[in-house]
Amino acid sequence: MVVAHVDGARRSASSWLGAVVSGTPRLVGAVPPTAQVLIGIVSVQVGAALAKQLFPVTGSSGVVALRLVFAAAILLLIWRPSLRVARKDLPVILGYGVVLATMNLLFYLSLARIPLGIAVTVEFLGPLSVALLGSRRWLDALWAVLAGAGVVLLAQTLGGADVLGLLFALGAGVCWAAYILLSAKLGSQSSDGKGLALAMACAGLIAAPVGVVEAGATLLSPMVLLVGLGVALMSSVIPYSLELEALRSIPPRVFGVLMSMEPAVAAIAGLVVLREALSPAQWVAICCVVAASAGATRTARPDV
Repeated sequence: MVVAHVDGARRSASSWLGAVVSGTPRLVGAVPPTAQVLIGIVSVQVGAALAKQLFPVTGSSGVVALRLVFAAAILLLIWRPSLRVARKDLPVILGYGVVLATMNLLFYLSLARIPLGIAVTVEFLGPLSVALLGSRRWLDALWAVLAGAGVVLLAQTLGGADVLGLLFALGAGVCWAAYILLSAKLGSQSSDGKGLALAMACAGLIAAPVGVVEAGATLLSPMVLLVGLGVALMSSVIPYSLELEALRSIPPRVFGVLMSMEPAVAAIAGLVVLREALSPAQWVAICCVVAASAGATRTARPDV
């Protein structure tokens, strides 16, 4: 169930990387599918940790601007979409771009205030909520209660200054849910990455002024640009390429269970890279959300 939505979002973002993956089939194909997914998850979270280390120089908005602008440039270079957009497609493309920019801005704002593991755990409630929304099975209600208990426990462990970070992460989760729904809509209107390229360009145009206001000319520093490119590669290109290849070989449900590990991997990345130690209660809370996501995916009906 969770995989039906998380996978949909991942596929929409990774479709433009098909050319990259197809160009290196032997290299990627030599890695077992399960390992591909795990490497992708680690890459995303290490990329987020790398981005957080750039905050003192550019601020959180500056990093978002770099990541989205680089991603938009790569997309436009690959797909070269026409600027002539049908009226029925324009609202979806613009909405997708707005949601994508807002989601990233809110997530990085939360990351500036709370540990990486906690931010990702709370944000992960977005796709989990979409997956469980409308279900009438008692087992799905159990997963929802378990995830909710994890968030309540996290909130109780945070100080007053961290509550704002928690709220930012929740906002990012809401945007992730909207992103999933818009991904499906955009995918139904375009079979290639041209719509996504235009949407990413919109997101970059929205994030760039915000980043410039916060970081100014610092964004043009060669070192900052290099790190920003690294964040874009580790947070987007590498993981989406590996996941796209893995989905050709493993069942979607297995992929979903593996993706449920993302909050735990984020917590470990925060501990190793950023030295963000979590309390036992916070680890228990993260495990609650991971278990709820994995359980909802594992017990989902075959047609979901």
